[in-house]
Amino acid sequence: MAINDSDSGLLPLVKSFGYSLDKSISCVGKNMSRRIAIVEDEAALRENYTDVLRKQGYEVLAYPNRQKAMAAFELRLPDLAVIDIGLEEEIDGGFKLCQALRSMSETLPIIFLTARDNDFDTVSGLRMGADDYLSKDISLPHLSARIAALFRRLDVQDKPTEPENLVERGDLMMDLSRLSVSWKNRAITLTITEFWMLHAMVKFPGHVKSRDALMQESKIFVDNSTITSHVKRIRKKFVQLDPEFDCIDTVYGMGYRWTTDSRA
Repeated sequence: MAINDSDSGLLPLVKSFGYSLDKSISCVGKNMSRRIAIVEDEAALRENYTDVLRKQGYEVLAYPNRQKAMAAFELRLPDLAVIDIGLEEEIDGGFKLCQALRSMSETLPIIFLTARDNDFDTVSGLRMGADDYLSKDISLPHLSARIAALFRRLDVQDKPTEPENLVERGDLMMDLSRLSVSWKNRAITLTITEFWMLHAMVKFPGHVKSRDALMQESKIFVDNSTITSHVKRIRKKFVQLDPEFDCIDTVYGMGYRWTTDSRA
C-alpha cells in the first residue's frame, strides 16, 4: 500500500476542516502529547497507519486484536482510537471494543476504519457511539485530517465561540470550530462526515448539491447509495428532535438542498 503523506498534500485538507495554515504547521509539536490507538489485524495496514500518524507528531500504539487493546486500555485510555470491525477471529470484535471504550469514557473520540462500508454496519457503529465511520478507501492524508478535526473539536469545547465560525440559518446553528450543530437551541450530534455534508447544503440555501459535491465537501469517496444513507441519517436526527422538520429536500435525479421557509 503506497503512502503519500507529504505535508503539501495534508495541509490543504487540514485547512479545509477548519484549521488555518499556521495552525496546521504548528500542530505537529502539539500532537506530541496526543496518544492514538490503532486496532487493526492486518499488519501492513497497521504499520502504514502507525508510520503516517507518528510523522504527524502523535504517539501511536497499535494492537492486532481486541484482547490486547483492552488489556492496554484498562491500564490507560488513549486520547483517540481508530478501530477496524473484523479483528482476527472476531467478526465483530471492533464493535465490542467500541462498546467497551464508550462505557469507559463518554468523550473519547472513536473512529471506525473498515472495509465493511454497508449501511447496516455504518448505522450499527454510529449507534454504538463512534464519532465517525470511514471506509479503508479513504486516503491517509484525509484520515489525518479527520483525526485533527476530532482533536480540534475537543480543544475548543471550553473556549468562547468566535462569531466568524458560526453559521446561522433560522433555527439552525452550526459552529465550525466545535463541529457542533443545534436546532431550535437543542444540540444534535452528528459525525464529522454528517457535519460537513450538512454544511455543504446549508452554505447556500436553496441550491441543489449533487451527491458528488456532497462527497467532495465531506472528504469521503463512496458510492451514491452511501451518500443517500448519510443524508437520511442527518434528516432522521433532526426529525427525532423536531417531527415537523422538513428543511432537507431531495431533488430527484439531482441531489439535495437546504430549504428556507416561514419556520426556518
